[in-house]
Amino acid sequence: ICAAAVDYIVNSAMVSLFLSIELRMRPAQVLREMRIGGLADFLVSYLGLGLLGLALAVFFLKVGWWSVVTVFAPLLFARQMFFRTRALEEAHKELQEREQILKQLSNAMAEERHDERERIAAYLHDDLAQTLFRLSIQVDVARKQLEKGQLADTKDTIEKIRAAKQETSDRVRALIRDLHRSPLGPKGLADALRSFTEEMGRDSGVTFHTHVEDVALPAPIALLVYHIAREGVTNALKHARATDMWIDVTQDTEFIELELRDNGVGFDTSAPGPEGHFGMEMMRERAQVAGGTFQIESVPGNGASITVRFPVALLQQEPPQETGADTGTAVEAPAEDASLDTSATPSPAGGGSALSVRA
Repeated sequence: ICAAAVDYIVNSAMVSLFLSIELRMRPAQVLREMRIGGLADFLVSYLGLGLLGLALAVFFLKVGWWSVVTVFAPLLFARQMFFRTRALEEAHKELQEREQILKQLSNAMAEERHDERERIAAYLHDDLAQTLFRLSIQVDVARKQLEKGQLADTKDTIEKIRAAKQETSDRVRALIRDLHRSPLGPKGLADALRSFTEEMGRDSGVTFHTHVEDVALPAPIALLVYHIAREGVTNALKHARATDMWIDVTQDTEFIELELRDNGVGFDTSAPGPEGHFGMEMMRERAQVAGGTFQIESVPGNGASITVRFPVALLQQEPPQETGADTGTAVEAPAEDASLDTSATPSPAGGGSALSVRA
């Protein structure tokens, strides 16, 4: 019992000292906040520990050192099973959290699709419908001019009808092209980000500084990075009142990193977000779905910084293979053909460009 008491005192002192250094708290405060459970359970546990130590000492003196091994072997096995069970529980919990995130992201994507449908409907109503209505009026005017024998006026009206018809066709083709086209385009993430920031800069007056390294990303991850950057820029333009914004995509040995910074008014990250605004949460969910991390830093008056990191290990892919035309054997594609470069033309089919997009 005395040995168990000494063990508890030494253990508590070492734990308190370590936590006081780690958490920068006074040892007395750490001791006050330590939890030992119920007093009866605590005394029974330490009494059992003392009796176990006494039994091991007797076995060692009466039988020999190997008796200690026979006692510790099942304890080590139980310890390994305990950690394995806890690891499985944590994996199960993480899987449930990932499933919840996927559901939330699916709902958010459904809402985005609903917004897109509303935007298309508004475009058809406000733009194409008006053009078609103008066409119908011009056709009626041309018919009346023909009935009156005003051939010169009819010719001019027909030319206007032809121009309106061509304008309508061009707008329909542009709408179809936009619906089918990926926002990344054929040249990849860097070109898409520059085009987007140039357009935003013209409309807002904000100066954008874009730096995208030559990073090979799977196409879905590149699209996620683009959407996160677009959402971050849109939020900053709405709320930050910044004059300069920086977008950096870099890679080191462990992570591919997207960093968004601005010199705007900043905000309190601990405060709840505005009601009905889910941009930040959608950015976080998009990062987590791909196994990444999302971090935001901001101080009122000193701008904001958003950092998204994707582990390189999760983005690695098996090298694409193609079948030899003459021999029928699998031929490994060259590494440089596994992705699209911003300065190169699209590689032919079979070159692996569909698997990844080079930033």
